[in-house]
Amino acid sequence: MSDEKALLAVEHEVALMFRRGRARVAELSRRVHPELEGMAYSLLGYVEQAGPVRVTDVGVHFAVGKATVSRQIRALEELGLVAREADPQDGRAALVSLTEDGRRRYLAARDVRMRRVRELLGNWSRGDVDRFAELLHRFNDVIGEPPVE
Repeated sequence: MSDEKALLAVEHEVALMFRRGRARVAELSRRVHPELEGMAYSLLGYVEQAGPVRVTDVGVHFAVGKATVSRQIRALEELGLVAREADPQDGRAALVSLTEDGRRRYLAARDVRMRRVRELLGNWSRGDVDRFAELLHRFNDVIGEPPVE
């Protein structure tokens, strides 16, 4: 186990990254559409990556309840960013996917985000960027594991 000082430094840096990240995601959401706030950008990103996906799977991915994800999806639908359709495998379930306008807006916002990432890491060596990505992936894997009791 790492020493306490190092763990405190990690905890501090992760908390700072999450705080700053929440603000940036809200900005990106508004870049997609001025009426969006909060985690809409992340939700659109998941739907873009996953393709047509069940609404319940969106909720599972973000660890939110059915009512919360349905409300968020409905708001995106009303803005014409996503569309729902019946799941051909199970007519009781709904699949959600980005509309062409939703995809265009999401990708434009993501391009802005990626320009910023390139600026931030532009002076890093390729090896450092690879290692950072590897460590973040490893950290996210650990975060996703259920706590040991």
